[in-house]
Amino acid sequence: MILHPSIFKAYDVRGGYPAEINEETVYLVGRAFAVWLTKKARKQPVIVVGSDARISSPGLKKALVRGILEQGGKIIDIGLATTPMFYFAVNKAKADGGAMVTASHNPAKYNGLKFTLKQARPVGEETGLEEIKLLALRAKFKAAAKKGTLKKKSLFKKYVNFMLRQIKNIEMPDLKIAIDSGNGMAGLILPHLFKRMKRIKIFPLYFKVDCGFPNHEANPLKEDTLNDLKNLMRKKKVDMGVAFDGDGDRVVFLTAEGRPARADFITALLAGEYLKKYPKAKIAFGVNSSRVVREAIAEKGGRPFVSRIGHSFFKEHLWKEGVVFGGELSGHYYFRDFFNADSGIFTMMKVLKIVAQEKKPLSELIKPFERYFASGEINFEVKDKFGIIKNLEKKFSDGRVSKVDGLSVEYKDWWFNVRSSNTEPLLRLNLEAKTKKMLEEKKKMLTIIIKKSS
Repeated sequence: MILHPSIFKAYDVRGGYPAEINEETVYLVGRAFAVWLTKKARKQPVIVVGSDARISSPGLKKALVRGILEQGGKIIDIGLATTPMFYFAVNKAKADGGAMVTASHNPAKYNGLKFTLKQARPVGEETGLEEIKLLALRAKFKAAAKKGTLKKKSLFKKYVNFMLRQIKNIEMPDLKIAIDSGNGMAGLILPHLFKRMKRIKIFPLYFKVDCGFPNHEANPLKEDTLNDLKNLMRKKKVDMGVAFDGDGDRVVFLTAEGRPARADFITALLAGEYLKKYPKAKIAFGVNSSRVVREAIAEKGGRPFVSRIGHSFFKEHLWKEGVVFGGELSGHYYFRDFFNADSGIFTMMKVLKIVAQEKKPLSELIKPFERYFASGEINFEVKDKFGIIKNLEKKFSDGRVSKVDGLSVEYKDWWFNVRSSNTEPLLRLNLEAKTKKMLEEKKKMLTIIIKKSS
């Protein structure tokens, strides 16, 4: 049996089923994780295990459990769960770590594993995943001194109650909301949540959990996946639309007009809310976020904190840098009061709270952030990614240069960021300008330079 090293990504384990990831590989990786965590915890580790509802997930979870038990892990099996619910369980169980079978928003043919330490701190390439990979590839395991144990535990009710506490003592207005769960895991929780939010009428779309994703890919960042939701919104004349990804850790909001609200505008909106609770606090945002996020944070007395792209980097900032909230263009939002982790449903509850308190529609709440024109992410397939970045740094050395993630160059009326993809021969370009004309000019100029360099 061949274990493909390529299934180990920067933040998780992921691959096509069964060619790259299957029961045998997951069994080995499960054993490796248990060995690594035992060493880390210096005792028989308590490990929370959960899974999404992909067709391959039950078999993979069974193999994972077998591997962990053989290395003496004490498993708490929470059954089917969203990834944020899994983070909640790791914290509430005071576990030493956790393993979740999921491939998030990826198509149905994929599956994978997400690992955490205690308090749901992420295990990524630089925080243990590389060691787990080497242990799994070596596959030389000694029998554990003590046998592992398995206990099943549901935290479902506690999780729903936790979410409802986010709007406790808030008088909710009469709202009509269309919600697309995309047949993903959020559909497990949403009906139970809204049953107890009497003044909100929801129009559910694809709530039935089916991780074969029969209606559309559960990736709300792809705008064509929002077409059915937009049609439902028009038909029902709702106040807002909400779309979740496959494992429920990402969320996209739509205004009453059916326009997706930019994730950096939602970050700016939520930053204001968190700075009321934590004055002068640090708020994190990605290098590709609009300049308006930095401005909105500063205007509310906060301290802007620029981050590398990726959930493990954001979470570490919350743990180590005193950041209280952060948001990325990918639709991930991170909260101190959600275990320094991300959750689509938690984000939705926070946005609903603001809508209720301000008594304004979402479109009006984000309008003040519409100050600049953004390109969105533009991908270039190139051979020498780092050579091109070096060339751009020379050409634009008169701007304010930053290397937090790739290369960012700022000027008074425009800026750009170019960074390398971790997994593909791609350069990712984002730019923003004060006028549409300037945006098009700068985009054309940068495109020519990148294409000539490649």
